[in-house]
Amino acid sequence: MSLDADHTEGEVLSTTLLIVCLVIVTALAFDFTNGFHDSANAMATSVATRALSPKTAVLIAAVLNVVGASLSTEVAKTISSGIVEDSLVSPEMVFAGLAGAILWNLATWLFGLPSSSSHALFGGLIGAVIVKAGLNGVHMGTIVSKIILPALVAPVVAGGAAALATAVAYKISNDTKSSQGIFRHAQSVSASLVALAHGTSDGQKTMGVITLVLIAAGFQTAGTGPQWWVILIAGCAIGLGTYSGGWRIMRTMGKGLCDIESPQGFAAETSSTVAILASSHLGFALSTTQVCSGSILGSGLGRRTEVRWSTAGKMAVAWVITLPSAAIVGGLASLIAGIGIGGMLIDMALLLVGALLIVRQSRKSAVDSKNVNDSGEVNVRTRTAVTEGAAA
Repeated sequence: MSLDADHTEGEVLSTTLLIVCLVIVTALAFDFTNGFHDSANAMATSVATRALSPKTAVLIAAVLNVVGASLSTEVAKTISSGIVEDSLVSPEMVFAGLAGAILWNLATWLFGLPSSSSHALFGGLIGAVIVKAGLNGVHMGTIVSKIILPALVAPVVAGGAAALATAVAYKISNDTKSSQGIFRHAQSVSASLVALAHGTSDGQKTMGVITLVLIAAGFQTAGTGPQWWVILIAGCAIGLGTYSGGWRIMRTMGKGLCDIESPQGFAAETSSTVAILASSHLGFALSTTQVCSGSILGSGLGRRTEVRWSTAGKMAVAWVITLPSAAIVGGLASLIAGIGIGGMLIDMALLLVGALLIVRQSRKSAVDSKNVNDSGEVNVRTRTAVTEGAAA
């Protein structure tokens, strides 16, 4: 009897370990999508003003994302023990939440929409937990205080600060060619600080998810922070994703919201850095995308240049629907994953098929480091000139 019991216990442990490994791999895949989805947050304005070349920009951002991810664990603790009730969470639920977040990240990347990877993760996780554990599985107070309220307040504050800083920058610089050059060099520093700040925020979110699944599976004590190896692999994953570029979203943020010059780029990046670092210190699971987008809009208002409100409106809609949309996908994936390891494999297969279809569609209108600074209007004019030349 004891041999049978030991054999059964060993099988259970092996199955649990397999599930945990599958969730960790999926979490790192999300971390990679988070990196290329959010590389624009740090470098879009510097690439748009040509303060940094596209390849140099993403390399700097990748390295500093990894460094930033190792500087603090407050956000990771918020995710691993603040948003959901870890005693009611299973590894299958975490896996389902990640699947919803990854699909949403890829879909919005395809359309070049700077939506929130953070809210996609939170939405997927919340939906997965509610479906299997009910409303008792989520901490609504923490969700409101550390996710929803910062999402409403932070972009406005960052935008206001950027507008004021831009107005002051142009007032003291007199918009001369030499001053533009000074601000262009200063952008190298301010953009790097945004990348570092981004690592202290988004770099920790996957750490929190992996820590949550380790706690749920019984491999780590509840209430403890991420282990050193979790910090290392999560930091590397988001760094690799950042280096891959995410050029479609970088074009939207650098060219789609307003025409950016170096003084306003510097002002926007500095405002974003302050907001993100402050939220990371307080443990707020802030959307860095929303903060950086708000700063760019604020810099446009501060310079009194044309702001493309139609693009901003599309982004706002994406922000509003991100969390509930990811929650729906996460909830559906949680129902399938509840079957067991077979259900998780079905979810994985569906996730891979969806990802491949999105990547295939993206190749029909590729955006890379060579054409990232081309706006939609430029592309239209180019196509028109080509057509007219052919007709002649």
